[in-house]
Amino acid sequence: MSRPRVALAFSGGLDTSFCAVWLREELGADVVTVTVDTGGASAADLERVSGRARELGAVEHRTEDGREETFDRFVRVLVQGNVLRGGVYPLSVAAERVVQAERVVRVAREVGAVGVAHGSTAAGNDQCRFDAVFGALAPDLPIHAPVRSLGWSRERQAAYLAERGIEVSRETRDYSVNAGLWGTTIGGRETHDPWQEIPDAAFPAAAAPSDDLSREVIVGFEQGVPVRLDGQRLGGAALVEAVGAIGRSFGVGRGVHIGETVLGIKGRIGFEAPAPLVLIAAHRELEKLVLTRWQSFWKDQLASFYGQMLHEGLYHDPVMRDIEALMVSSQAKVTGDAR
Repeated sequence: MSRPRVALAFSGGLDTSFCAVWLREELGADVVTVTVDTGGASAADLERVSGRARELGAVEHRTEDGREETFDRFVRVLVQGNVLRGGVYPLSVAAERVVQAERVVRVAREVGAVGVAHGSTAAGNDQCRFDAVFGALAPDLPIHAPVRSLGWSRERQAAYLAERGIEVSRETRDYSVNAGLWGTTIGGRETHDPWQEIPDAAFPAAAAPSDDLSREVIVGFEQGVPVRLDGQRLGGAALVEAVGAIGRSFGVGRGVHIGETVLGIKGRIGFEAPAPLVLIAAHRELEKLVLTRWQSFWKDQLASFYGQMLHEGLYHDPVMRDIEALMVSSQAKVTGDAR
């Protein structure tokens, strides 16, 4: 007798590793893991995640490339709108979660899954983002979120896996790291205390040393979309990655954001996002040359609202398409170079 299939959004970290095993053992499901590369992962990283899925007993693993989609559908709008939550944080995770959740639903349909799953906690924003997309696109599929429903600590999840011979690194237990095209976020330990600084070791890689004290960068835009770096035309994802590498070498883009979570409580995360901060700053200065006072005023209001809706996982609300249309219209003359 065949077992029911569940499609799990899978990163290979502690939470989703726990989910893969729990769904198989406690729910009696055949787990299909889905990893969507929205940037920030090397080929070796993706291979390790695939191997992890097999180690955990997944009956099938899918790796999906969502980098260009992330740029085309989200990054271009966030740049055109100069969207920074709280004036500092570039929504590094929210947009990518939409792409990831959509791909999980697509795979669930392809493999005949009777449910979808994610490893989000009860305290964070990601649970709302996954739930919103799953509910909009697959209202017929039950949503399984073991980490949220059980309320187990990271230490207890690690112990559950260790009892089954599956080891979890100490670093993975201490921090939740989300690396993507639009930046990396860090949660855990020091992020829970606003008086503590997040150590350099918590980030995936230390800032690369640079022999230069400064570096001139020229970003070329066409109707508000970055398309060239130092005169070379690049694809969207490649351009973001290139700007990110330059910025990281100068220690640009690290910060801490404290703000409202979707649940209405305060949240604090560390982030490293050199590309968004460089590209948005460049775009904003170019835009000042050509937009009228009232274009800028109304675009800023709607961009802030757009960022809030995306932050809360409400991308599929039709109002988002209306705001995107205004963004495109406002950028008709935003073409040129910013240095």
